[in-house]
Amino acid sequence: MEYYLLLCLQKRRDRSLEASANGEPASRVEATSTTEDISVPKDLDLIALPQLCFPGGLQLSTEQRDDSYHFLVFTDLFGNRTHGVVVQYYRDSGAQNGHRWNSSKSRLYAPFAICIISKFPYYNALRDCLSCLLVQLRPGRLADFEETVKEFSAKLSLVPMPPPGQLHVSFNLRPLQVVLPSREDQDRPVIDIDLHLPLLCFTHETLLQVLSCLLQEQRLVFFSADWARLTLVAESLLLYLQPLCWQQPYVPVLARGMLDFIMAPTALLMGCHISHFEEVATEDLILVNIDDSNIQTSCSENAELPTIPLAAAESFISRAECLQLHYDLELCHLGAGTDTNELRFHRRAWQRNLNSQIQNITLELVVNIFRGVQDFLNYEHRVFNSEEFLRTREPADQPFYKKVLDTHIFHSFLRDRLSRKLDAFSRMELNTRNHSPRRPLLSELSRSGYNSYNSPENRLSKRLGASLPNLEQPDTVAAISPNRPASLRKMTPDIGLKSPQKAVKVFRLPEFPPPLAYHYVQNYYSDMVASLGKAINATPPDDSALLARYHYLRGLVNTVSNRRLDALEDFQSLYKTDSDIFPSQMVKSLVDSLPDPERADRRPELKRLISRVKRDQERERARHGNEQEEGVVKRFELPKKYMQLEEFVKCVQESGIVKDQGTIHRLFDALTVGHQKQVGPDLFRVFYTIWKETEAEAQEVCLPASVSEHIEPSECVFKVSSSVKTSRGVGKIAMTQRRLFLLTDGRPGYVEVAQYRDIEEVKVSSAPFLLLRIPSLKLRVRGRKDAFEANLKTETELWNLMVKEMWAGRNMADQHKDPQYMQQALTNALLMDAVVGSLQSNKAIYAASKLAHFDRIKTEVPMMVPKTTAETLKHKINPSLELTAPQAVDVLLYTPGTHTDTHSQLWVSVSGGKVMVFDASSWSLTHTCLQVGNARVNCMLGVDQDQVWMGSEDSVIYIISMVAMVCNRQLTEHRAEVTGLAVGTDNQKVGYSCSAEGSVMVWDVATLQVNLLMRRSIVEKQMDMSSRSYVCADSAEVCVWHLKDTTRPYHRVALQDCAGCHCIIKVKNQVWVGGVGRSSTKGKIYILDTERHLVLKELHGHNDRVTSLCSAEDRYVLSGAAKHDGKIAIWKVE
Repeated sequence: MEYYLLLCLQKRRDRSLEASANGEPASRVEATSTTEDISVPKDLDLIALPQLCFPGGLQLSTEQRDDSYHFLVFTDLFGNRTHGVVVQYYRDSGAQNGHRWNSSKSRLYAPFAICIISKFPYYNALRDCLSCLLVQLRPGRLADFEETVKEFSAKLSLVPMPPPGQLHVSFNLRPLQVVLPSREDQDRPVIDIDLHLPLLCFTHETLLQVLSCLLQEQRLVFFSADWARLTLVAESLLLYLQPLCWQQPYVPVLARGMLDFIMAPTALLMGCHISHFEEVATEDLILVNIDDSNIQTSCSENAELPTIPLAAAESFISRAECLQLHYDLELCHLGAGTDTNELRFHRRAWQRNLNSQIQNITLELVVNIFRGVQDFLNYEHRVFNSEEFLRTREPADQPFYKKVLDTHIFHSFLRDRLSRKLDAFSRMELNTRNHSPRRPLLSELSRSGYNSYNSPENRLSKRLGASLPNLEQPDTVAAISPNRPASLRKMTPDIGLKSPQKAVKVFRLPEFPPPLAYHYVQNYYSDMVASLGKAINATPPDDSALLARYHYLRGLVNTVSNRRLDALEDFQSLYKTDSDIFPSQMVKSLVDSLPDPERADRRPELKRLISRVKRDQERERARHGNEQEEGVVKRFELPKKYMQLEEFVKCVQESGIVKDQGTIHRLFDALTVGHQKQVGPDLFRVFYTIWKETEAEAQEVCLPASVSEHIEPSECVFKVSSSVKTSRGVGKIAMTQRRLFLLTDGRPGYVEVAQYRDIEEVKVSSAPFLLLRIPSLKLRVRGRKDAFEANLKTETELWNLMVKEMWAGRNMADQHKDPQYMQQALTNALLMDAVVGSLQSNKAIYAASKLAHFDRIKTEVPMMVPKTTAETLKHKINPSLELTAPQAVDVLLYTPGTHTDTHSQLWVSVSGGKVMVFDASSWSLTHTCLQVGNARVNCMLGVDQDQVWMGSEDSVIYIISMVAMVCNRQLTEHRAEVTGLAVGTDNQKVGYSCSAEGSVMVWDVATLQVNLLMRRSIVEKQMDMSSRSYVCADSAEVCVWHLKDTTRPYHRVALQDCAGCHCIIKVKNQVWVGGVGRSSTKGKIYILDTERHLVLKELHGHNDRVTSLCSAEDRYVLSGAAKHDGKIAIWKVE
C-alpha cells in the first residue's frame, strides 16, 4: 500500500516564542519549517501543506494541549484525489537556538504536526496509526524522532491494500489493532468514516437542501469550529450521492491564507473555520453552518434554495427516521469492557452495519430522483432526450431537474448509463422497478414486454405455474397502465432497508519484523504468503468470492517480493473465483517484466495467461481509437439542415420516436412524397411537434369510471377524433391498442364500436346531409347485423387508414401468436396521423398510406399460417426490441425456478456475446444485456441450480451467477472455441465441455477443476438417447446410430424440402430438428418419432433458418431464428 509520511516540524526562535506567549499569532512572526526528503506523488503540491497542517495558524501554548486530528483532500488537475490525515500535538519547547529557557518563567509548548498522505481515504485507520505513533514519540528523545518515524513509515509500506469485496486486512501497531476495510465492490470507493455524522449535524430537511445544492453544482462553503468535522461531513455527503461523483473544485479545509480560493468563478465545495464566516459571506455563495445546522445564501437569508423532488424527499425522510444513530443505546445491556481492541471491534461492527443502512437509504434517494433516465437514452447514438425526460417529471420538480441536467455530475452519470454500467444504481433501479406505475410513452410501448400474463388466473398449475405462463390466452398485447409521472413513484416502506449484508472476514497480517532489513522483510513476506496459503486451504471451494480475495492478496505479496511466476499463478486463479477483481494492469506489467527463462516456464496455465494478456493488449490498442467516441454524451437536437435517408434514420432513432429501420425507411418515403428524397428541418420539426403533441394528449386522457370499467386495465387511449355524429350517437371515437369505442357527448358514456379482431370490413362511404353527402367511415363487425358509420368528414380518410392497419396488425398477431405485430401496427397508425398533420396537402393521405405496412401485406401476401403450425405455435417474443435491427438468436436456455427464486428464466444469446434474460412467467425482459466476452456464444448450460455456463468462440467458458446476475468467473483451459456443454445425468456435480479441436474436459462443478481430459472427433450436432444417438449435419437427413456400434448409422431419416439442419433436441419421445427449407429461405422445424423414426410434423414459424432449440420442462419447445427473423417461437409439446 502507498503512504507518504510528511513531517512538518515548526521551530521558533526565542523572539517567536516570546511573541506567541504574549498572544500574538505565530503566523506574523518569522518561522522556519523543514520537510524530509521523501517520495511523494508527482502531482501533489507541497507548498501549501504546512498551511493545511496548521490551518488556524501557529500558536504556542503555556500549557499542554490535547492532540488534535483533522483530514485533508488534495485534487490534481485531472480530478484524482489524494487524502491526508494530520495530527497536531504539543511538546515542551525546552531550548531554542542554543539558549535554555528561563525556568522562572512559565513553560512553553510548541506545536508539531505529522501528516500521512494516502491514495485512498482510510481516515479512521490512518488516525489509528498516528495515535500509535504518538505513543512511541512522547517518551522518546527528540534526537530519536527521525528514526522512530522512519521505522513507522516502513512498517506501513509493508501493508497490502485489500481488494474489493468482503475481506478486510488488519495489522498490529501496538497498542492498537488497525483494520483496513475493503471497498464493497469495484464501483464503490473505500468507506472508512462514520457516515452518520451529517445525520447528527443536520435536520433531515436541511440535509436534503445541501444534497440538492450539490446535485445542482452550486457554490457551497461549509463552516465549523472543528477542522476535522469539515472534511468528514463533506466526504460523507459526497458518498451519499454515489454513483454521481463531484467533479468541481473541492477543498474541504481552507487555511487562513487560502480564503481567496472562494473567489473562483465556478461551482465549488470548500470548508472554512467558523471564525471566517463574516469575511466569506460577501461572495455569492451558499453557506452551510455545520455546527448550527443552518443553510443560507450569502445574498439573502430568505433566498429560495433548490429542493429535492418531493416524493423522493419524503421517502428518504421516512427511511432516515428509522435509523439508530447513537452507539450508547447499543451498550445499555453490556458491562464495562477491559480489552480495548475488543471494544473497538464491536464499535466497528456497529458502524459498518449503520454505514451499510445509510448507503442503502441514500442510494435509494438517488434512484428515486433519477429513476426512468434509461428510458430516454439512445444507446446506439449515445443520445439523451432531456426534453422528454423533463415532461415526465412533476411540474413542481422541473426547476430542480432543469438545473441538474446541465451539470458535469449528471453528464458523468449519463455516460455510465449509456455504457450500460451495471453498478449499485442499476441493480437497485432494476430490483425496485415498478412495472405498472404509469402509462409508457408511445416510444416505450414495445419495451413493456409481454406481461399480459401476470394475472394469477392466467398461470398454469402450481407445479409449473412458478415458471411458465398460460399460453392459451389469445390476447397477448403488452400491458400498459394509466399515466403517473415517474418523479412521484414511491417504494414500499421497507424495500430500501432489506438488502442482505455480506459477512466480513478479516485477514490478520503477521507481526512486523523488529529490524526492517531486507532479509527480515523477505521473511515477513514469506510468513504472509504462508498464512494466506493456510487461509486458502481452510476456505470451502463454494466460497469462491473469499478464495479470490486470498489469491489476490497472495499475488500482491508475491509481486512485491519478486516472485513473479507465483504471483501470475495466483492472479490466474481469479478467473475461476472472481474475474471482476483481476488486476489487468498489474498482470501486464508482470508479464512485460518477465525475463526470457521465466517466460519459457513449463507451467501450461501460465503460458495460457501470458498469451491471453498479449491478446488483450493487441485488442486494447485496436480499440483505443474508439474510447473518445464511447465517452461522448449528446443531447437530442432537432436537425438544422436537409437530411438524406441515412441522416434521417439516425435523427429519428435519436429522437426516440421509433428504432426499427424498416419503419423509418417507410416514414422517409411518406415525408418525401412528391419531393426530392430529403427531409427539411422545418418539415421534421413540424412532424416531431405533432408526434409529441399527440403523445401528450394521449397521456392526458382521463376516462371516467363509467367508461374505464368497460375496457381492460392494460388498455390506453392513443387517439381521439373530434366530436362527430355516428350511427350510435354523437361523440368522439377513441382508439386503444385493442378496440374502438365511442365516448358519447354530454354525460360521458361508453359505446362499444369494435374489437379489431372482430372487424369484417372497413371502407370509406358517404352520409346524406341536406343536399350534400358527407364522407364517413363504415365498419362491419362480426356478430352485428347493422354496420357502424361515423361522419368523420375530413378525418375519414385518415381513420380509414389507421383502422385498416390496426385490423391487419391484429390478424397478423393472432395468426402468428406474436404481439409485436399489434404494437407495430399501433406505431404505424400514429405515424400516419403525424404525417397527415405535418404535410397538410392533397397528397397527405397518399403519403400516409406508405406506412400501411400490415394492410399492404394482407393485400399482397397470403397471411394464412398452416394449420399444424397454428395449432402448435403458442406465442412469439422478440429479443431485438431494444436494438435497431433484428439479431440472430444464437443459443437458448431455459432454467426452471427454484425454492429461492420461484420464477424460471429464459436466457437468449445474440451476436457479440450479448445475453438477454426473460422472466419465463411473463416473457418480460428482466436484464437487457449481459455482456459475456466479445465473441459469439456457442452453447449454454444450467449448472447446480444457481449457475449458467456459456461456451464461447473465444475458447472461454463464462459462468454467470443466477442470483447476482454477474459474470465474474471463467474457465480458460480450452484452446479452441467451446462447442458443447453438458452435465452428468447421475451426478449433477460433474460437468462436461468440448471444443473444436476435439478435446473433452470433465469438470468438478464445486472446485472448477478439470478431472479428466479426453480427445475425440466432434460432429456438428449430436444428441444421445439411451442406446441410440441422433446426429444431424449440414444436410437434409438425420442419422441414427447404435452407441455400441459406431461404424455406421443403422437408420437415416430424410427431411423433405430441407436445405440443412442447424440444431436438434429430444423432448419426451420426440426429436425436434431445426433447419431451413430448400424451396424458400424460411426456417422449418421437423418433429420426429423416436420409435418409428418418422417425421410427425413440419412447422413453419420463422422467416429465416432455425438456429437454436431448447425445451421448457418438456411442456414447451422454444426456437430461435437467424437475423432476418430474429424472433423466438414457443411451441406446445404434445
